[in-house]
Amino acid sequence: MKRLMMLMAVLVLTAMIAACGSDDGEESSGDGDGGEDSIKLVAAHNQTDPDNPYQDGLEAFKETAEEESDGQVEVEVHAGTIGTEESELVEKLQTGAADVVLVSPGFMTSTGIDEVNLFAFPYLFDSYDHWESVVQGEVGDQMADIINEESGNDFKLLGYWTAGVRHYYGNEPLEQMSDLEGKSIRTQTSGVVSDFWEETGAIPTQVAWGELYQGLQQNVVDSAENAYPYFVQQDHHTTQNGQYITETGHDYTTRFLLVNGNEFDQYSEEQQEIILSAAEASVEAEWEALYSQEDEFKDIAIEDGAEVNEIDRQPFIDIAEPLQDEAAEEYGVTELLEQIRDAR
Repeated sequence: MKRLMMLMAVLVLTAMIAACGSDDGEESSGDGDGGEDSIKLVAAHNQTDPDNPYQDGLEAFKETAEEESDGQVEVEVHAGTIGTEESELVEKLQTGAADVVLVSPGFMTSTGIDEVNLFAFPYLFDSYDHWESVVQGEVGDQMADIINEESGNDFKLLGYWTAGVRHYYGNEPLEQMSDLEGKSIRTQTSGVVSDFWEETGAIPTQVAWGELYQGLQQNVVDSAENAYPYFVQQDHHTTQNGQYITETGHDYTTRFLLVNGNEFDQYSEEQQEIILSAAEASVEAEWEALYSQEDEFKDIAIEDGAEVNEIDRQPFIDIAEPLQDEAAEEYGVTELLEQIRDAR
């Protein structure tokens, strides 16, 4: 009996030691192959087609982060798989379901940061050189501070991306601004963007991006506006209400690459430096891809039978500038607006 009891005690002790060893192993494997200091980041954009500049940018982010950290920082890139609407991505960033996201000024306003609307003003920029000088300069730095402070550190700006130059496309070409009178157009339905299109005579109409091809094909809307790499990839130009493209050039777009600032502050200094370096690489890659794809997808649209024409933009600019002044005063960014204009 004593021998049996001793044997049982040995077995119990052995099991306890094995269990402790198993727990230690589980904790180590939970950090991944990189060890105790490794982290995994979920990076997401809303475009479902991976053949676009957004994907190129986030892939550059992933490659740089993983290479510079020797695998200590792992990045998982999602192309529309955790949210096809930017509002979803903003929410996921706040809740921790995503770590790095790309969003536009219009969707950032849902968080209460009205100042970002500045970068959505129609005809704010007149060239890519103008846009780059602004976002890489003092105005860009000030906006980054505003986003961080107004969000209570929920959002930290990692870099400025672009989604190209937006143009009109619809069921007929625009020869003059009056051609927009009474025409429904898929665009933002509130704020200065909506006000601008209403002033042109058009009717701003809300249609989800994923439903826009069908909306153009079935006369839900007469027209829409976006940049070549995005609407051509979605074949909008092949629909009866998207085959006429007029290069209005009303928006040199700005997009925000964001990380949760509170989470970012918890990373080690080395990890923070790696993430910032990856963000710089992503900006360079996204800009390069976008600039080359604008010409590429314009050519594709023409080859597919779309018709492209230019238009005198001055009447549109004359409408936009008073709206810019009014909105800038409302949002408290008049000084920033003047700096942008002076940078031309």
